[in-house]
Amino acid sequence: MLEALVGYPDAIFRAIGHPVTWLGRLIAWCDEAWNSEDDSFETRRSWGVAAVLLLLAVSWLVGSVLAHLLPAILCGVLGSCLLAQRSLYDHVEAVARALDKEGVEAARQAVSMVVGRDTAELDEAAVSRAAIESLAENFSDGVVAPLFWTAVAGLPGGIAYKAINTADSMIGHKSPRHLAFGWAAARLDDLINLPASRLSLLWLAIAAALTQGASPQRAWQTALRDAGRHQSPNAGWPEAAMAGALGIRLAGPRVYDGELTDEHWMGDGRADLGAADIRSALSLYRKACLVQIAVLAIFLVVSLPS
Repeated sequence: MLEALVGYPDAIFRAIGHPVTWLGRLIAWCDEAWNSEDDSFETRRSWGVAAVLLLLAVSWLVGSVLAHLLPAILCGVLGSCLLAQRSLYDHVEAVARALDKEGVEAARQAVSMVVGRDTAELDEAAVSRAAIESLAENFSDGVVAPLFWTAVAGLPGGIAYKAINTADSMIGHKSPRHLAFGWAAARLDDLINLPASRLSLLWLAIAAALTQGASPQRAWQTALRDAGRHQSPNAGWPEAAMAGALGIRLAGPRVYDGELTDEHWMGDGRADLGAADIRSALSLYRKACLVQIAVLAIFLVVSLPS
């Protein structure tokens, strides 16, 4: 709730950075020190495994020390830094605002802040789909997953999750430099995001039941039908659920680094989207975040001593 209300203040970020930036420095050091292009594929993959183990050890140790030294309320404040509810909303809303007030060129620039694909040639519909896809995918791995692992394993679990997720975003891709070294980070990230991707479907479906014009049944049906067609074992679940709930189409062909990837569509509704559709997705997202908070609050109340 704290993170949803205030996010991560810019003044604090300018002063001390953010846990993700701190983790990123350690990951970058491992990449520079251990990922030599002169080594064989297997050697580089082994060093990548070592880097992941180091990240897990450091993040778990730091989280355990903080959890031991600090009162629970301060652990909660620190844990709020691991979530991206507010910042994700702000970044996606900026795309809708740009489309409304400044036009497609400004919206391309805004959406480039939240997606990895090429945005220079995107039209209004493609910009809108990209924004909604990013909202859905990052709801799972930027909101549901860190909160899930914090709930399961406390502050150490939340920090360890964020370490692996950050490593995946930095080195877990199939470029020549990182295909071997980033293998462990990418595989482990896929594994630890499995629970959250399925939970995100549940939260979005419940949110759809609370949203006029959205369909929880269609969210379930679309996710069960289309999620497995996505190139990611996890991203397809929230994307397909969002598409089905809103009666739209997401994903499909897109361009990364100048190359067209012919991905399957998620959903079978409209593909010609605009700013109003982004705002509909943001409304559904807000409700899904509130559903998750409510469920956790119920678990908290039930677990309290009588």
